[in-house]
Amino acid sequence: MELRLEVVQVPVSDVDRAKAFYTDKVGFVLDHDVEHIPGMRVVQLTPPGSSASIVIGTGMHSMTPGSLEGLQLVVSDMGVARSELLRRGAPVSEAHDMGGFAFAYFSDPDGNRWIIQEIPPKGPRAS
Repeated sequence: MELRLEVVQVPVSDVDRAKAFYTDKVGFVLDHDVEHIPGMRVVQLTPPGSSASIVIGTGMHSMTPGSLEGLQLVVSDMGVARSELLRRGAPVSEAHDMGGFAFAYFSDPDGNRWIIQEIPPKGPRAS
């Protein structure tokens, strides 16, 4: 059996504001923005290089906007990632070393909290 997590719903109060934040400030790719049925708008966004996406919208869930925390984005170079996010205007924290791994944090306009974790690429193995 194969189980893949591919989409996570993120609760927001203003879909257009969140869509602009995730595309303009964080650099997610807009996959689609559709209203399947009246009152149900689905906006799917994918972080660059990720096989998992997020969905924001209306008429899909009962979660409180801003109640999600701990979604983790993994990067190979924290300095490069933070610089790009800051250049785009994302409110990303300073990086913190947590025992050999660097972490930084940001929140979307509703307060959904994200973690950025640096995992450097593995180099060639020594023989």
